[in-house]
Amino acid sequence: MATILALIVLILSIIVHEVAHGYAANSLGDPTARLAGRLTLNPIPHLDLMGSIIIPALLVFTQSPIMFGWAKPVPYNPYNLTNHRWGEALVALAGSATNILLAVIFGLIVRFSSTLGLDQTALSFAATIAFINLFLGLFNLIPFPPLDGFTALRSALPWHLASGLNRLEQQVRNAGAFSLILFLLVFSYIFAGPFLNLVLWLFGLLTGSSI
Repeated sequence: MATILALIVLILSIIVHEVAHGYAANSLGDPTARLAGRLTLNPIPHLDLMGSIIIPALLVFTQSPIMFGWAKPVPYNPYNLTNHRWGEALVALAGSATNILLAVIFGLIVRFSSTLGLDQTALSFAATIAFINLFLGLFNLIPFPPLDGFTALRSALPWHLASGLNRLEQQVRNAGAFSLILFLLVFSYIFAGPFLNLVLWLFGLLTGSSI
């Protein structure tokens, strides 16, 4: 039951992350996602079979230390953004910011669970939401394409510095699934341990407890 709950929370958190990109773009002047019907929490328009179901399920059922997945990208046109200097970076950061906000909210619910009178089931549910969203939010800030941290960094840099990152992003995209697999392998074997320790430490700060 706990595994199924974690899978559902992971899938919904991925979708909320993607919807946040669309809302940020819409608020900054680009209606593309809204016109495409993607500003909805209905999961159906957002689900990607591989990224939203198969990979999250494999990670959860194998008890992987990595919580990862993706939904169909929300379409947006950066040329429609009213803030040409920071708009693309703000759209990129909106997904992670939303996940981290959810982590803070549910982390504080866990911290004050006794005051709120939560039973063990509700406490476990809140803790699962907090942990998964904290992991997703921080993971997506890693500055590697196509993660949001890379997009935000590229968008925030002056053009002469960003051009090199544009070339790197194009090379990674041209490599397709190979680049994603290579990144996940490197992350799993080298960075997953320190990263997970960071997430657990922040989770403990938020909730006053540990997993």
